[in-house]
Amino acid sequence: MILAAAQTKPTRGNIEANLLDHYRLIELAVQNKAQLIVFPELSISGYEREDAQKLAFSKDDSRLNHLRKLAVENNIIIVAGAPIQIGNQLFIGEFVISADNSISIYTKQFLHEGEDEFFESSFNYNPMITIENKKISFAICADIDNPLHAENACERETDIYIASIFFSPNGIPNAYRDLQSYAQKHKMNVLMANFSGESWGYPSAGQSAFWNNKGELVGQMNDLDCGLLLIENKNDDWTSRVVMH
Repeated sequence: MILAAAQTKPTRGNIEANLLDHYRLIELAVQNKAQLIVFPELSISGYEREDAQKLAFSKDDSRLNHLRKLAVENNIIIVAGAPIQIGNQLFIGEFVISADNSISIYTKQFLHEGEDEFFESSFNYNPMITIENKKISFAICADIDNPLHAENACERETDIYIASIFFSPNGIPNAYRDLQSYAQKHKMNVLMANFSGESWGYPSAGQSAFWNNKGELVGQMNDLDCGLLLIENKNDDWTSRVVMH
């Protein structure tokens, strides 16, 4: 099994430029035989609150068509974030685009302070996927601040817990502490993707990382680079390497 965490620098409000960046990183993941690639929180739009409504996507949005094409043609699962409109509600969400051309939606369950002015939260959109008999579940940013989220993932027998985040340099030590703790306590492998560069006018800390189910840090990126953290499992032994954009 090979999985990829993409570390990206979003262009504020420029969906087209951000999607092109996604395409390049997906092609890079495919070249490295990844079966799944995960992007940071709100990766397609960049992290936004006030402008999220006008940047929002729907499940059948035509702007997702090329991502779906890449997933199908390359037999890869793509997890990409956007503000998602469902009915009259707006969520911080991500699309889980599978190789059979299906799309599932995950919505952020625990909102950060101030996000509830613009977004709803929901426990109703919480898909799991399976790769090589490993159950995979998802988290977005402030979800990882709440231990209940990881506990729920454990109760669902999650093998790999994948977190898409936007954490600043001030916040990243807490993210590392919590994710390492969840990996060790719940015996889950944990993969995390963060932005590098700024979003919403705030700096991001990069340092996308992977912990095995013993809580050992297997691999990480630095704070500045764009590219992929690739993690590979052979006989229950995880290794990592970084591939630059």
